[in-house]
Amino acid sequence: MATPVPNGIHNKILDNVVRTPGRVPSPQPTHLSVPGASHHNHSQILHEKGSGYVAPKFEGKERQMEEVMDQLEDKGFIPPDFVETETKWFYEQLGIDDMYFQTESVEALVNHILSLYAAKVAAYARDDKRLEIRLDKEAADHAVYIDTSKPGISVMDGPQYEQRIDEKYLSVKLEDASPCYRVESFRSSSPLPGGTEQQLRCYFVYQCEFANPNVTPNESDITKIGEKRWLQKATKNTKEIYQELMNKAIGRSGPVIEYLDVESSREKRLIVAYKRGSALGLFSALSDLYHYYGLTSSRKYVEQFSNGFSVMSLYLRPATGTDGISRFPAIEASIHQIIKEVSLLYCIPQNKFQAHFASGRLSLQETIYAHCVWVFVGHFMNRLGSEYHALESQLDTSNTVHAELLSKLKRRLRTETFTADYILEIINQYPDLIHSLYLAFANTHYVQARGEQDDFIPTLSYLRLQVDKVPDDEQLREMISTAAINEHHEMVMTAFRVFNGATLKTNFYTPTKVALSFRLDPSFLPEAEYPQPLYGMFLVISSEFRGFHLRFRDIARGGIRIVKSRSREAYSINARSLFDENYNLANTQQRKNKDIPEGGSKGVVLLDYPHQNKARESFEKYIDSILDLLLPPTSPGIKDPIVDLYGKPEILFMGPDENTADLVDWATEHARARGATWWKSFFTGKSPKLGGIPHDQYGMTTLSVREYVTGIYRKLELDPSKVRKLQTGGPDGDLGSNEILLGNERYCAIVDGSGVLVDPNGLDRQELVRLAKERAMISKFDIKKLSQEGYRVLVEENNIKLPDGEVVRNGTTFRNTFHLRNGSMYDVFVPCGGRPESIDLSTVGKLITNGKCVIPYIVEGANLFITQDAKLRLEKAGCIVYKDASANKGGVTSSSLEVLASLSFDDAGFIENMCVRHDGTIPAFYNEYVKQVQDVIKRNARLEFEAIWREHQETGTPRSILSDTLSVAITKLDEELQETELWDNGELRRNVLSDALPNLLLEKIGLDTIMERVPDNYLRAIFGSYLASRFVYEYGISASQFAFFAFMNKRMVQLRK
Repeated sequence: MATPVPNGIHNKILDNVVRTPGRVPSPQPTHLSVPGASHHNHSQILHEKGSGYVAPKFEGKERQMEEVMDQLEDKGFIPPDFVETETKWFYEQLGIDDMYFQTESVEALVNHILSLYAAKVAAYARDDKRLEIRLDKEAADHAVYIDTSKPGISVMDGPQYEQRIDEKYLSVKLEDASPCYRVESFRSSSPLPGGTEQQLRCYFVYQCEFANPNVTPNESDITKIGEKRWLQKATKNTKEIYQELMNKAIGRSGPVIEYLDVESSREKRLIVAYKRGSALGLFSALSDLYHYYGLTSSRKYVEQFSNGFSVMSLYLRPATGTDGISRFPAIEASIHQIIKEVSLLYCIPQNKFQAHFASGRLSLQETIYAHCVWVFVGHFMNRLGSEYHALESQLDTSNTVHAELLSKLKRRLRTETFTADYILEIINQYPDLIHSLYLAFANTHYVQARGEQDDFIPTLSYLRLQVDKVPDDEQLREMISTAAINEHHEMVMTAFRVFNGATLKTNFYTPTKVALSFRLDPSFLPEAEYPQPLYGMFLVISSEFRGFHLRFRDIARGGIRIVKSRSREAYSINARSLFDENYNLANTQQRKNKDIPEGGSKGVVLLDYPHQNKARESFEKYIDSILDLLLPPTSPGIKDPIVDLYGKPEILFMGPDENTADLVDWATEHARARGATWWKSFFTGKSPKLGGIPHDQYGMTTLSVREYVTGIYRKLELDPSKVRKLQTGGPDGDLGSNEILLGNERYCAIVDGSGVLVDPNGLDRQELVRLAKERAMISKFDIKKLSQEGYRVLVEENNIKLPDGEVVRNGTTFRNTFHLRNGSMYDVFVPCGGRPESIDLSTVGKLITNGKCVIPYIVEGANLFITQDAKLRLEKAGCIVYKDASANKGGVTSSSLEVLASLSFDDAGFIENMCVRHDGTIPAFYNEYVKQVQDVIKRNARLEFEAIWREHQETGTPRSILSDTLSVAITKLDEELQETELWDNGELRRNVLSDALPNLLLEKIGLDTIMERVPDNYLRAIFGSYLASRFVYEYGISASQFAFFAFMNKRMVQLRK
């Protein structure tokens, strides 16, 4: 990891802060201040006594109590003189309402009272005389938990009932079919006997029964979406409060947080509304939060609504004995701090340093900051070190034995050096360092939004550490060096300084958010491992996922993919390779974007292992939190201004990728709803009704791949119908299905997510076409249409005997490694799907026999399917290989032209000409434009194929190297051309743009209007990429300056004509 950028108290670039009038730095930003939007809450007073709930009167309560006492006397465990007092204490002193007594049986009540009495008796037998009561009962449709606790103190041991309620009853995902539950919790009004300040806390959990279970997500009428018990018990005032809250929540991405003053009392009612299942662990984490400020709750409620929202309501008051203690702010001040921090808690309810927070050792902000840096360190700490690079310089990387040794060593070093658990263990040992490092981070990124109106709250950490000053970077370096007990510990804690120095902007202090996002300066990355410098990096962290977005140019485009993990082991592997995979994908995108104005970018979202079913929620949080850093704030108290050390506007162009194709419409609409002026171009691959051009429907990616496949056939005069073909990525995918539909080879094997389908005599063409049109996996193939030598093995099958007698022990393993066996059966291999690095230097030897590659031709349709060193080994063994950066560029060309159309049209023109009507009517312009896009894709692919073929024939350089060299030559020349005086030549500029832009756009809108609407830097990029690609395709990779002069001279002559 490189030396951190100094980032102390003196380096705030306040001129770059997005400001509002009167915005000034906080005097000591250890904690957040009062949110501006909450000032209106001072006038909100709860004008009603009690809880806001009125349980229907249980008419049989007195009779039930008599039956309970009778049974208690019969059992004989409680002395007769105490039966009545113990029973009345249970019925009248614990704050339990009539619904509980109406729900429970007499036998259950007797058992509860006996358990409580037994706990009291047991306390006298203890040396410490401590009274501990632990009672839990879990039935099919309800549960009861009763526990002793001291007000205002988080219980670090014991049964952890709140965590159990969170995990078992409140972790229901929105679309889960399983029932959801409401919770009521009460604290006894008086301490238990013994003078220990212990009180009883009761929790009652009830399965929800909705009056209208099937409502739309946008339904907000409380009377329609409420749960039957709640509708019966809630007072009119409570229903009005919840209705107002629900109206706000429907239109909000994150939580809605409000509080009310309880009339004639210092008690505050805190209410939080959020989408059910979006913040697992929040119920128990809230207790740690208000305990941190010396508060306790008298009552707590969790209500569920059939539109998918949850609402938590907490009645907070100072804990006994804490009021007036100087280290705790008054409740009138701390309630504002709690409101602001609930937003942070919502993003990561249970962070990795929760124990430090629950014990009061660190604040919530400090622990969540440490959690984020822990994630950061996990991705950038497993670096190779100087010893590896010294060894690499001594070995011959062109020697396959040496190269394979280095490859294995690199993989092992990155796996074993710093594991996530080891990093966590180290960080946990340095809470004081965390505090100091957080102070430096907060001092840079926290700015008060409304000047003197934004009262700074002297929070617990502030009062405890007000004598400290914010350390500068040199002081932090010295503190870390002094405190760390060894070199590894110093490296990990130094990474905090790197993180602080790299963070250019963050939504950490935004009042409402759904995940934490950081715009990082990527210059800390070691050049030896990442030779191509990144332009921009975003890191997004939530309780369900972590993700990156990387780009190599200011104007860049690439897809967003979601990575899922089948097992914990798979998750560990995916987590370790997440950043490198993202970097390599973006780098590949950069190389394949040679024909278009945008550079390469990519976003990868890794779902945490327990949240594999949270793809949609994670994508929405990822997008929304990145938008926090791209859009100016428009809602004070909801989206406040942030410190922006980057200091320039940023626009990201995104598209669909693995597991996100059905989510891009939401992203487009969401950007529009949040006021992004560039919403039309934010995402490509959206549905046609939003102006998108679906790659799969029109075969955009496959058109480019097919040009390379048919190019090989054309050059070698091969009959496609006699070519035996292997394909990974089946008929259910975009590339796989269109490859089947557009090709006419003899398919001998297809591998997809469901398994392996093989027939040496050729798979039935009509059956494959049927699957491709239905987008069905090979598991749906009619196996009656296989020959006697054909077979199918699905991933869930084991011990399957093949026609040749071989037994497949494990279907998943067979599927994962099938592309490495029986290569002599095929003439061409077209990977259209599969994980990156499916063929690497350690496995490529299985495709080589006696120095000769057993598959003569490979066109890499799937991104990064084969590592570069493996490609070179295959080419050395005689295989004709065209790599992904060349073959798989049809989709990016289509997306670029989709972006261009959205930038060229105004909103009205875009809707009229590019948006398919709701009745399915396709605008005539749209149809013609799609055809023109397809022509451009095929033309660009053919030009590059011919250039690489010609260059290989002349120089003998491997095609895999030529592909990269050609990409670098074009992109380098492109960037140079954008900065030359050629752009300033108005006539030349118009001439080049007239050739580069689609004729249809020019005819419909006109060049002058397009030049007015499209951003200048985007037009420059079109100008540079068009000239650069045409020159290199025509004159070759190593053409001289004289050749470029001749190239431009021809254009100038044409211009004068």
